[in-house]
Amino acid sequence: MLSLSRRGFLGSTAGYIALHPFSASAQAGQVHLRLMETTDLHVHVYPYDYYADKPIDTVGLARTAAHVEEIRREATNSILVDNGDFLQGNPMGDYMAYERGMKEGDMHPVIAAMNAVGFDASTLGNHEFNYGLDFLVKSLAGAAFPVLSANVVKEEGATAIKDTTLVKPYVILDRDVTDGAGETHPLRIGLIGFVPPQIMRWDRQHLEGNVIARDIVETAKAYVPQMKEEGADIIIALSHSGIGGAEHEEMMENASVPLAAVEGIDAIMTGHHHRNFPGPDYAGVPGVDAEKGTLHGKPAVMAGFWGSHLGVIDLMLTREAGEWRVVGNGSEIRPISQREEDRSVTALVESEEGVLEAAREEHEATLAYVRRAVGKTSAPLHSYFALVADDPSVQIVSQAQKWYIEQMLAGSEYEGLPILSAAAPFKAGGRGGPDYYTDVPAGDVAIKNVADLYLYPNTARAVKVTGAQVKDWLERSAGMFNQVKPGAADQVLLNPEFPSYNFDVIDGVEYQIDLSQPAKFDRDGNVVEPNANRIVNLTYEGAPIDPAQEFVIATNNYRAGGGGNFPGADGQTIIFEAPDTNRDVIVRYIVEQGTINPSADGNWRFAPIEGATVLFDTGPAAETYAGSVPGVTLEPAGDGPDGFARYRIQL
Repeated sequence: MLSLSRRGFLGSTAGYIALHPFSASAQAGQVHLRLMETTDLHVHVYPYDYYADKPIDTVGLARTAAHVEEIRREATNSILVDNGDFLQGNPMGDYMAYERGMKEGDMHPVIAAMNAVGFDASTLGNHEFNYGLDFLVKSLAGAAFPVLSANVVKEEGATAIKDTTLVKPYVILDRDVTDGAGETHPLRIGLIGFVPPQIMRWDRQHLEGNVIARDIVETAKAYVPQMKEEGADIIIALSHSGIGGAEHEEMMENASVPLAAVEGIDAIMTGHHHRNFPGPDYAGVPGVDAEKGTLHGKPAVMAGFWGSHLGVIDLMLTREAGEWRVVGNGSEIRPISQREEDRSVTALVESEEGVLEAAREEHEATLAYVRRAVGKTSAPLHSYFALVADDPSVQIVSQAQKWYIEQMLAGSEYEGLPILSAAAPFKAGGRGGPDYYTDVPAGDVAIKNVADLYLYPNTARAVKVTGAQVKDWLERSAGMFNQVKPGAADQVLLNPEFPSYNFDVIDGVEYQIDLSQPAKFDRDGNVVEPNANRIVNLTYEGAPIDPAQEFVIATNNYRAGGGGNFPGADGQTIIFEAPDTNRDVIVRYIVEQGTINPSADGNWRFAPIEGATVLFDTGPAAETYAGSVPGVTLEPAGDGPDGFARYRIQL
C-alpha cells in the first residue's frame, strides 16, 4: 500500500523480484533511470464508471499505482510524471467544479490522489482550463509536485524565455542516482511541459484576454538551451500533444514528433490522443517507430487514458568526461486489465488503498451527485421506435452536438457554414434483447441517465462535407432496411445484420426514405447499387439541397474517422477534433438548458408505398409510446420472437 507521503527517489533494494536488464547489467559509471508516465487521467481515481454507476476494472489511478509500486522495486532509480488532463473528464470533476467548488486551501481529490502516489511533476493538459483559471489555480495549490507548461503565457516577452508563464515552464530535479557498482552520483533531470495552443479556441471564454498560447516546437527551441545552461544533464519533454505529422507546422496541435527532433530533448512523454504507444496505433507514421517506441529515434510513450496503462521509458546513462549521455533506451506500456476472447475483462492489478482513501469522501459525494437530477426533460427519452421514426433519444444527442460544435467553431474559418448533426440509436433491441432500449421518463434527468443515451466514450468531431455527401451519408444509413415491394403485406422491415449504431439520422435537413428502391450501400458501406436513390425529397431550409453546398456535420470520432465507412467521413474531412466526450457534451447541454425538450421534430419519414405493410419488432414496453410516434402509424401485430413485441406499419 502506498503511503500518503511522497515516495523517495531511490527504491529499497530489499524485496526485489527481478531487476530490469539495464539495472542488472549497469556497471560503474552507468545508471539505469526508469521514467514512468500517466496521462489523460481525467479525474479517474477510482475504478468506477459513474455514468453506469458501477465498478469497472479498466480505469483508475488507484490501479495504475500498483504498477508504479512494482516498477519502483524493479529499477534502481525512477521518477514518475503525469502528462496532463487530470482535472476534468468525469462526473467527479464536474461535481468539484459545478457543485462543491474550490475555495482557498481546498484539496482537489485527483490532486490528493496524485500526492498519494508520489508524482515528481506534471504538465497541464488542455482540459485543465475547462473550468476557468481561478478553479485551476486553486486546484493546483494543493499539489506536492511542480505542474509545468512552457507555452501558456500571462505576459508575453520579446522572446519565449522572457515570457511570464501561467505556471513554471520547466523544472530541474536534483537527484542522487546509483550506478551499477553501487556508487551514487548527482543527476540533474530537466522536465518541460507543453499543451496544444488550440486551448485558446476550445476555452476561449476562460482564456481570451488572460493568457496566450505559443507554438510548442518554437517554445521548446527557446527553453531547452536555457535548461542546458542551467545544468540539466538530461531533458524530458512532457508533451500533452498527440503523435501527428513529422514536419513542424506553426501552432500544430499534435506536435510530439517534430518536438522530438528538437536538439537537447532526450525523451518524450506524450498523450492527448487517448491511444497507446509503443504499439500498432501509430504504425507507418513518418518519423515514428511504433514497435521500438521512438519518435525521430528518441524514446517516447503514450499511456492510454483514464489510468488504463502506465507508460515506462528506460534510459541507460553513461557518465563520460563529466557529462551524462544516453547510451540505451526502451519503451513499454503496462495495462491494468486485459480483455478476454469472450469480451470479458480481467483485472491485472488491485487498487492501492492509500490512493482510494485520498479521494474517498469526494467519491462518495460524486455517487450522490450522479444519482440525483441535474436537469429535466419535458418529454420521455426512449428509443423503442428509433429505427422507424424520428426519435427523442437520438434527437437530444443531435441537439447537444450541434449546440457544442456551434460554440467550438465560433470565430473560426468555418463559422457561418450550416451545421447539421448526425446521431444514431445505440440501444435499439436487436441482439441486446427486448429490454435493450433507452427509457428515461419525462421529469428529472440524472447524470447516470446519460449513459443510457450514449453508450460509448466517443469524443465529439466535426466534418466538412458537400450536399452530395450528405445525401450519400443518408443512403449509407438507409441500408438498415430491406427492400419493400408495393402491394405486398407484412414484409420484414429491418436487415438483422445491420447494426443500429450505423443508422445515422441527420438533423438540420428533411428527407424521406423510399424503401421500394434497393439499398445503394451494403451493411459494410460498399456501393452495391450505384444508381439507387432511397433518399428522396431531401431539403435544407425548405429548398432542395444543393449537391455542391458545403455543410458541417457534428458527429463523433468513430464516425468521423471512418467508422462504418460513411461517405464524407473517412478521416480526411475532419475540421475539428473536440477535447470533450459526447457524454460530457450531453451533460453540459442538460445543465445549461435546465429543462430539455427532446421531442422528435419528425424531420425524416418513410416515403409512401402503395399497398405495402411492413413488420417491425421492438421491446414490449414500447406500448406506452406507440400512439405518439411522429410520421408513422403503428398497429400491434402480436408477439415477435424472443420476447419482442411486433408492430405493423402501413407505408
